[in-house]
Parts: sequence; C-alpha cells; structure tokens
Amino acid sequence: MTRTIVASATREAVIGFDAPFCVIGERINPTGRKKLAAEMQDGDFSTVEADAIAQVAAGATMLDVNAGVTSVDPNVTEPPLLAKTVELVQNLVDVPLSLDSSVSAALEAGLQVCKGRPLINSVTGEEEKLELILPLVKKYDVPVVAISNDENGISEDPDVRFAVAKKIVERAQDFGIKPEDIVVDPLVMPIGAMATAGLQVFALVRRLREELRVNTTCGASNVSFGLPHRHGINAAFLPMAIASGMTSAIMNPLRPQEMEAVRAADVLMSTDRNCATWIRTYREPAPEGDGAAGGRRERRRRRAG
Repeated sequence: MTRTIVASATREAVIGFDAPFCVIGERINPTGRKKLAAEMQDGDFSTVEADAIAQVAAGATMLDVNAGVTSVDPNVTEPPLLAKTVELVQNLVDVPLSLDSSVSAALEAGLQVCKGRPLINSVTGEEEKLELILPLVKKYDVPVVAISNDENGISEDPDVRFAVAKKIVERAQDFGIKPEDIVVDPLVMPIGAMATAGLQVFALVRRLREELRVNTTCGASNVSFGLPHRHGINAAFLPMAIASGMTSAIMNPLRPQEMEAVRAADVLMSTDRNCATWIRTYREPAPEGDGAAGGRRERRRRRAG
C-alpha cells in the first residue's frame, strides 16, 4: 500500500490507501479573503491563529499554510511572510503542515523553518516548475502535491490530465523522489460548468491509484463552484471520491456536514477501525447521574441473584 508520511515536530500522519482520509484544512489562505490578506500584510495574525486552532479542533489532519497576499513582487514579500506564518502556526498546533505557494523562494523559506516533514503544495507539469520545485523536494526529503496541468493549461480531457500526472511522477523519479512522495491533484472541475466533472475525477482517481500507485488530493470545494448550497454538493462529493480511491483533500473542516461525510466514509471504507473515531465524535454523553444509577441497579441485581 502506498503511504505518504508527513509529520510535525511531535506528530506523524499518513496519507494512504489503508489510512483514514486526510483532511487538509484550507482556511489559512488569503486568496479571496481580503480581510485576512490585509491583516497579514499589516502583521496581524489573529485570524490565522484562530483559524489554526479551530481547524484542528474540528478534526483537520493537516493544515495548509498560504501567505500569498497581493503584492507588487511576491518573490520579495512572500518568502519571509510564509516563514513567519509557518513558525506561528506550528507553535500553536502540533499537526503536520502543507506549505502552499507558487513561489519557489517562499517554499524554501517555509521549509527552512518548518519542523518535521511537511507537504509542499505544489508542482505542476510545466518544465520551469519541475526544475525549480523537484530539487527542493529532494533536498528537504518532503512529499509534494503534483497538479495535473502544464504549459498548455488545464485540459478538459481526463486522459491529458493523467498524462501530465504520469510525466511529473516520472520526472520526480529522475531526481530520486519515490512515487509515494507524490500526491497527485487530478484537478476537480466545477460541476456547474462541466456536467461530467464528477465522473471524470472519480475515473481519474481510480486510474491514478491502479496504474501509478500514487495518493491523491484535490481542492474539494471546486466541484460546487457557482452553485447554491455548495456544502451539500461537497458533502456528497467527498465520500464518492473516497470510494473511488482519493486519500486526501484540501477542504474546510469547519463545515460539520462535510466532516460528517468524511468520517462516515472512513467507517464504510473500514479505515476507521472499530468505528472508534465515529463513536468518539458522535456518541451522545450519558445523562448526568446515569452512570451512578446504573451502577446501583447492577449491584442490586447481583445481590438479588
């Protein structure tokens, strides 16, 4: 079984075919969050701190950390900001991190301060990106998300997206990077714009698992983009993707409906051993006093017997 190992300073996690689904919390990302971007630029990390703690409390296995605030020159501003954010987050929570940037200098700055074995998010099939990112993956011995697009952009043809993923896996091997350290994102298209988007990604995930033997991830909310009641779509998509072989997703763990769907899928896929996580999370507490009363009833029954 393919097992991608990630770790913080104190905790190890596994992304794998036989492991519980890996929930990568998406909230520490200023993209599309103007208030958060402004705060981070001003050195205010109060929202970052709150989001880090809340996501772990909600059940996130890992946290994605992105510091891509709007800037004239991200190559100058993003590296120190990502490093600072990584240091802050890992001092608050003990889960592994995913370092999220399209700027190689920012990724290296994050890697220099990150404890444990983080995930890099990401590399694409573009030659320039392969030559910049894969040496970092090898140098720091960390796994990487491989996004199935290249110089031609994102293809609507799933066969093309598979070919790009295969190219990245093969190029990574040229650098001495094993397939288990490649987590492929086959790219989920919005179902509102492409009616076959769900079918495409389910088939792609199965193929990636069976032919390339790699773990997979996605931005789960992409599938519902543009539709009303998005969380209902997301909550249906996730267990279907898990049943197809997907092993992780970048998602919002603060959405109870989606987390419940993931935990139920873990039960049904037999990766939640003895339903332990499900029971611990959803078992209703006994009414106050029931334990003592039950004990007294049992003692009376024994004496009568």
